[in-house]
Amino acid sequence: MRMIDTQTIKTLGKTLGLAALLSACVAAGAEAHVSFLDKEATQESTILATLQVPHGCDGKATTEVRVKLPEGFVFAKPQPKAGWELEVIKGDYQKTYDNHGDKVKTGAVEVRWKNGDLSDDFYDTFVIQGKVSGVEAGTALAFPVTQMCGEAVEAWDQVAKDGGDPHSLKSPAPILKVVAGEDHGHGHDDMAGMDMSGMSAAAPAGEAIKAGDLEISGAFAKAMLPGQPVGGGFFTVKNDGKTDDRLLSVSSPVAGEVQIHEMVTKDNVMRMRQLKDGIAIAAGETVKLEPGNLHLMFQKVKTPFKQGDTVPVTLTFEKAGKVDLVLQVLSAQGK
Repeated sequence: MRMIDTQTIKTLGKTLGLAALLSACVAAGAEAHVSFLDKEATQESTILATLQVPHGCDGKATTEVRVKLPEGFVFAKPQPKAGWELEVIKGDYQKTYDNHGDKVKTGAVEVRWKNGDLSDDFYDTFVIQGKVSGVEAGTALAFPVTQMCGEAVEAWDQVAKDGGDPHSLKSPAPILKVVAGEDHGHGHDDMAGMDMSGMSAAAPAGEAIKAGDLEISGAFAKAMLPGQPVGGGFFTVKNDGKTDDRLLSVSSPVAGEVQIHEMVTKDNVMRMRQLKDGIAIAAGETVKLEPGNLHLMFQKVKTPFKQGDTVPVTLTFEKAGKVDLVLQVLSAQGK
């Protein structure tokens, strides 16, 4: 907790009064540690758990944020952040959970945003979409966080015992309090945001485009949530020729930058990385950009993508040259 000096207390006492002073002290303490923007979640609801990181480690910039996910927060999908690498550690759940009729026993148990640079002078948020399931109302779900600033480390992992006061802890873990809620059906899953789960891509949105030996089809983007900083785009490229080609770069007037990304899972760790050399389109082969695999990432989006809109892009290929393409914006689920 950050301390308020004596002179400041005297000044605040004269100008604000005792009640306002106490309020200011509480606010200063609340902002001193990693916490959730929304501290409550209803039972059996899909939410965007938004972690607030208010400062670095003793003035040093934050370079990595690790979040351990508690039992009862399942089907987790983190939101990528521009300039950060993303890792998702998968493991076994203690229980089996129902996901639209499918029995699921494994999933994300830890999320890591790595190799970033969040100055101590700035505040930022880290978002994970997930479902609160099989948890009784009144339960406090703790999400232990490790904040790394180069070699310096801050561990926000202390949990108050039953009935204990979390404000008395030096390094409290972020807490979500589960509250009773009615069954809201399946509508919550529309909050998927950047859904990189590897689900089936949607049907082709628009006619196929020919560019030399290449055929491009099934182009679509996903609707973005308000405040979401990045968008995802997808399509299929078929090379009917006898010569290899390569997608070198992508640009769009609706985004400050469009990057080509890949998501791979190895040893139960899912990693996302930028493909700065583009994507090879081998002769006679078909390459599919789809959720959970190869995809476009739209950075610095001027206006969040809305279902029903279109997103114009220009693809630059090594052999086929520049190709203008229009992506139809589908729902956040890609439907």
